[in-house]
Amino acid sequence: MSSGVVMGKRVVGRPRVVTVGQGGVEAGRGGIHCCCCTCCTCVHLVFLRTTEGRLKLSQVVLAAVCQSLVLNYGTPYSQTLGPSYDSFLTTVASCLLTASILFACYLLSAKSHGLLRASMFETLFNAVAAFLYLSSSSYLSYAVNAYLRPLYVVTPFFQVYPAMTAAYMLGLVLGVLHGYDAYLAYRQFRGYT
Repeated sequence: MSSGVVMGKRVVGRPRVVTVGQGGVEAGRGGIHCCCCTCCTCVHLVFLRTTEGRLKLSQVVLAAVCQSLVLNYGTPYSQTLGPSYDSFLTTVASCLLTASILFACYLLSAKSHGLLRASMFETLFNAVAAFLYLSSSSYLSYAVNAYLRPLYVVTPFFQVYPAMTAAYMLGLVLGVLHGYDAYLAYRQFRGYT
């Protein structure tokens, strides 16, 4: 009601300006904005400002650090750690690959973000990744504390124990991150957000 009579008084409203923007995650307008132009419009940098973008970026970075620790420090002791080493390395490698592909798809295409994020694949992948990270990290923590801790106590400058401890701790963090991402993806799949 921009003008009219309300209880004997004349009310004059302000004009309303309605803008229909094309911003947001689904817009497809992306790129790197310079002073007068936009470069690399294929890159969808708006995705990095979302919760899902931060989660995917942290999943990829932490998994890469985790895999680096396991390969650099744990490989000579893989026989000592037994199947816990193999299961943890397999979990990290497979989840890192899938999360990296999803991250690249979301970063390069706003349409991919809208389609893949709302699909059942994202929910199932994150739920399975959370379970695998939590179970393999628990198994690796047992093996590290049972077999590498005694070597750490008696061997000076034994760096494998702290590195592998950091690896399974990061694995537990990754399990929680993937679990939270699965919850958010499920809510989006069901249409709650």
